[in-house]
This record gives sequence, C-alpha cells and structure tokens, in this order.
Amino acid sequence: MLLYNLKEKNKMESTFEDLGISAPIIKALNENGYKNPFPIQKESIPIFLKGLDMIGQAHTGTGKTAAYALPILTKIQSRVPIQALILVPTRELAVQITNEINKFSKYIGIRTISIYGGQSIAIQQEQLRKGVQIVVATPGRLIDHLKRGSIQLDNVKYVILDEADRMLDMGFIDDIKFILFYVNEDRQTCLFSATMPSEIINLAQEYMNNYSEIRLNKDELSLDTIDQAYLIVKENEKFKHLCTLIRNRNQKQQTIIFVSTKQRTQKVFQYLKEDGFKVTMIHGDLSQKQRNYAIHRFRNGSENILVATDIVARGIDVPTVGHIINYDVPEDPDTYFHRIGRTARAGATGIAISLVSNERIETFTRIMRKTKQNIRKLNDEMGIEIPVIQRVSYRNHYRDRPYTNYYNGSSNNRSGNNYGYGYGNNYRGSGYRRSTYGNYRTNNEERDQ
Repeated sequence: MLLYNLKEKNKMESTFEDLGISAPIIKALNENGYKNPFPIQKESIPIFLKGLDMIGQAHTGTGKTAAYALPILTKIQSRVPIQALILVPTRELAVQITNEINKFSKYIGIRTISIYGGQSIAIQQEQLRKGVQIVVATPGRLIDHLKRGSIQLDNVKYVILDEADRMLDMGFIDDIKFILFYVNEDRQTCLFSATMPSEIINLAQEYMNNYSEIRLNKDELSLDTIDQAYLIVKENEKFKHLCTLIRNRNQKQQTIIFVSTKQRTQKVFQYLKEDGFKVTMIHGDLSQKQRNYAIHRFRNGSENILVATDIVARGIDVPTVGHIINYDVPEDPDTYFHRIGRTARAGATGIAISLVSNERIETFTRIMRKTKQNIRKLNDEMGIEIPVIQRVSYRNHYRDRPYTNYYNGSSNNRSGNNYGYGYGNNYRGSGYRRSTYGNYRTNNEERDQ
C-alpha cells in the first residue's frame, strides 16, 4: 500500500491538461466553471489513469466526484455497454453524481444513468436497453436488476465505492459483496470515504490489489472555512431562536436545517411555513417525486430554506448554501461534520450553528473535542442566558433524578409559545420519549431498496 499525504507532497500538476484529461472533457469543464483541479483531484487522477486501485479519504465539497469521474471518462469507450459502476448509499447522491458526470461528458458521447429505489424499474430498464456506459446505483436497486437479468456487468472495468463508510453504516456490506461477485476480477477498484474505520481497510484488503491511499491533510479535513458556533437554549424555545437565526442570516444565501427525525422535520417545516418563510423539506417518508421536487425548488431558489433529516447530509450539493443550522445535535460527531460540510463547498465560506439543549450538552462536548477548530458560544454575544436544569425529587429510585423537561409548574409544559413543542404530547408528564430525540433514526429511513 502506498500512502500519500497531500500536506507533505508538493509536486503537483496545476491544470487538468497536465493531469492527462482529454481536450473535449476540459472544454466541458471550462464551460461549467472548473478552472483548476482541487487537491484530491490532483493526486487521484494520475493514479487512476495508471490503472491502480485506490482509497481516497475526502470530506464532501472537496471535489471527489471529479477525482474519479474525469479519468473514467478519459479511459472508457463510447459504444461499449456499462464499463463503469459507481455504488452510492442514497438516491439523492446517485442523481447528483449522474448530473455531474453528464456535464463532464457533454462532448464525448458517453451516457450515464442513475439506478435507485423509488423510481419505476421499468423506466430504468428502458434506459438500460438504449445503451449506457456508466451506471450510478444504490446497492438494493442494482441487485433487483441483477436478479431480473435486466443489467449485465460483464464489461465493467472500473468500480467506484463512493461514501463507502456511509454504505457500511447503513448495512450495505453484504449487498456490496454480492454485486462485486458479478464483476470481473480484472477490474480497477477505487473507494472514497470521509472517514477511515477499520471496516474500510478490511474491505480494501479483500477486494483491492496493491492499492494507493490518499488522504487530505488535517487542515482540509477540519473544514476550517466554516464559522462554527453554538447556542445553549431550552428545548421548548428552540423554534423561537431558530427564527431569529434565520432572520439574521444573509438572505441571499440558502440554509439547511437538520432535524433528528421525520416527524420533527414535518413539524419544523410546518411552523416555518406558517411564519412566512420560503421553506421546503425532505425526509425518508417522501416519495422520490416529492424529494426531486423539493430539491429542485431548493436548488433554483424558489425556497431558500431546506428542513431535512440526515438523508441529505452527504447527498445534496448546492453550492449556494451559506448556512447550516443543527436544530437537533446529532449523536455521532462524524454526522455533525458531514452535516456542516453541506456549506463552504469547493473553497467557499459558510456558517454552521447548533442549537444545544441541556440534554445534548454532553453530546456536543464530544463533537467539540473532535474538531480542532474553535466553536464559538453565542449565548454571551446574543445576550441569552444559559438555561439551568431543574431537579424534581421522586420517590424510591427516582430520587433526585434530573427532570429532563423544563419544569415550570405545568405538567404539559406547553407555555411560552404557540407551537406545541411537545410534538405529539411527548413532553407530557415526567420527561420525553427518547425516540423523538437525538440521532435515533433507523437505517430503513435512508436505505434504498
């Protein structure tokens, strides 16, 4: 295994032409505003063009799609069916990557299609019959096609596993192994991942030959172009502070608000809409048509606020997103970094603010320990007092137990606003149901079948 660290390696080509990308592709790149390659592209493209297997560690927004798409387009032939297979965890990411590759291949006659759950399989079969060279697919739907015999992978020479760590988190490992069984072993395999857990290394060792490993340097991985901040507030005052943050933002930039569950996404969306904001939403219960419509409206600016679960934390690339608001703090620090990576795309700057309730202070502390960047506390700047958890004495083993709701003398605790933050009366009585808080979403919300 060869390990490249981009902080230490200084000898880099400076143009796509120097990297060996063909002239028709460079013409398309110029038309779409791609002038100079990013670090992950500078390092990955020459290795790919040499035919070597590779692991690339890179966060979202660093240009990794072009890092593998450009050399694939340079090497494949226009009339040979399905020469490249790109596996991704979500349908949104599949569509996004397909759109990017179609931009790059404008002048070379290469067809790329998306294969994912939620779209008619008959439509996909018709597209496959017309002939394609690159398939971008979620594992579940690709297996459906393999079992139906509507797709053949005999000519595949290039396999890309994008967001590999996410696919493993979602339980796709067996599906990936099933699919690779149908691909010729004489192939080039490249794996891109934001993190490098041991499972990724094990997968590489099993399915890759003498692979090179490329890692962005620490500064690039730390997302230092994002101004990170947090505000400690009462849970039942989150919406009030959310509205304040939205009104104080740069109105020309778009905002993504991350919420922990589908139900809470729906509620926050409804309340923002009632307050007159231009807002849309996306979560796992929406149909593919509804998701596509929401993303289209957000991308074209018809609505400049998107309320979402983590289904879009790695799958939506909207360069004009300037603000990320974590309405709910995620349980996993890596999820936090993937969320805020939706802003500051491709070298731009962005702002990420987290609303932290007392129940989530410990979780957010873990996040702060993991990042090397300063995360500003906004309470003093905004003149907002840090709430104190009140304790209520209970008999027996509940004695002196922290009262996880903010007690104000009312068992319903619905005073202070008109928005009903109990979300289905989950705040009644002695605390809340944990299923409505934190990152307790199941894999089924995002997994494409």
